[in-house]
Amino acid sequence: MESKSNANRLFYGSCFALITTAFSFAIAAGILDQLKTELGLTAGEAGLITSMWFLGFPISMVIGGLIYHKVGGKVIMQFAFFAHVIGILLLIFSGSFTGLLVANLLIGLGNGCTEAACNPMIADAYEGNKMSTMLNRFHMWFPGGIALGSLLSGFMTKMGIMGVNQIWLLLVPAFIYGYLFLGQTWPKAKVQEASTLGGNIKAMFTPLFLFIAVCMSLTAISEFGPNQWVSLILSKSGAEPMIILALTAGLMAVARYFGGNMVAKFDQTGVLLGSAILATIGVYLFSTQTGAMAYVAAIIFALGIAYFWPNMIGLVATKVPKSGALGMSFVGGVGMFANTIFQPIIGGWIDSDRAAASAAGLTGDELELVAGQETMLTMTIFPGILIVLFTLLYFWLKNKKDDDVVPVAAH
Repeated sequence: MESKSNANRLFYGSCFALITTAFSFAIAAGILDQLKTELGLTAGEAGLITSMWFLGFPISMVIGGLIYHKVGGKVIMQFAFFAHVIGILLLIFSGSFTGLLVANLLIGLGNGCTEAACNPMIADAYEGNKMSTMLNRFHMWFPGGIALGSLLSGFMTKMGIMGVNQIWLLLVPAFIYGYLFLGQTWPKAKVQEASTLGGNIKAMFTPLFLFIAVCMSLTAISEFGPNQWVSLILSKSGAEPMIILALTAGLMAVARYFGGNMVAKFDQTGVLLGSAILATIGVYLFSTQTGAMAYVAAIIFALGIAYFWPNMIGLVATKVPKSGALGMSFVGGVGMFANTIFQPIIGGWIDSDRAAASAAGLTGDELELVAGQETMLTMTIFPGILIVLFTLLYFWLKNKKDDDVVPVAAH
C-alpha cells in the first residue's frame, strides 16, 4: 500500500475525475432540451445521443478492468484524460447530430476509465472500514458534481451562455485531475487472486456475482433514467427542473459522505433494500405531484438512489473479493450498458405518451405534463423489481457461509 500522502493525492485526483464525469452528465442534461430544439431532434434521437454517453462507459470499464493489473491505473487514467479533452472539444465544435454522438461516446469512454481505474485503486489504497468510507466519499462527487454542474448550467443559461458554450466548463476539473495524477505511482492489489485474470473470471462465474450484476442493471437505470429526463419531463410541472436535479444530487452527495456509517449500521444489503423502497416512492411521486410537492419527491428519490452505485461496487469488493478490479468494472459496466439500452426506450416512451395525450385532446403545457408523468409512472417498475431482488439478497447473504465472502466490517 502506498504512503498516506500519495494515496490521498490519488484520491483527490479521482474525485476531480469523477467531477468531470458528473459535469458531463449534468450539463448535457441541462442543454439537452436546447440541443433538441436547435437541431430539430425527436426525444428518441435525443435519447440516442444520451445513450452514447452510457455506451462508452461500459466499454472502457470492462476493458479497463481486464487490463488494470497489466498496464496499471496510471495508463488507464492517461487515456481517460485524452478521451475527455478530445470529446469535450468535439462536443463544442461539432454542431451536428453525428458529431454529438461521437463526442458523447468519447466522453463516456473517459468516464468509464475513471471508474475502472479509481475504484480498485481506492480499494487497494485503504484498509478496513476506511475503504468503505472512502469509496462512498469518492462516489459522492458524482452527485456532488451534478449538483454543482446543474447550478452552474442554470446560472450560465440565465446569463445568456447557452448550449454548447457551457461545455467549456468541463475542461476545468479535467485539467485539475490530469495534474494531480501526473507522476504518481499506484498501489498494488491486496488480494493475490484479485490480480490474476483467471481468478477474476472464476469468481465472476458464480450465482452471487451474476445476481449482483442483474441488480446493478436495475439500480443504474433507476438512478439515471429519471435524472437524465427530469428537465424534459418536469419542465411543465410548476417546478424548476434544474433545481430538482441540483437538489437530488446535493442530497445524494451528503448521504454518500456518511455512507460508511450507514453500511456499518445496516449492512450493505439492508441499505440497498431500504434504498429501493425509497426510490420507488420517489419516482411514483414524480409521476403524480406538481409544484412544491415535486421538490418533496426529489428529496425522497435522492435518499433512495444515493447508496445504489457505491454499495453495489462495495458489495462486489466484500462479497466477491476475488473478482478484483475486473469484477468491479464489469458490474459498473453492466449498469451503464443497461442505460445504453433503456435511454432511447425511455425517449420512445415519452414520444408515445405525448402522442397518446395529444390524441386525447390535450395541448400545450398540459399535454407535456401528462405525457411526462405517465413516463415517470412506467419507470417505477425498475426500483419496484429491486425491492423483491434485494429482499432475496438480504436473506441469501444472511444465511450464506462461504470462504469467498469477507465480513462487511472489513470493507
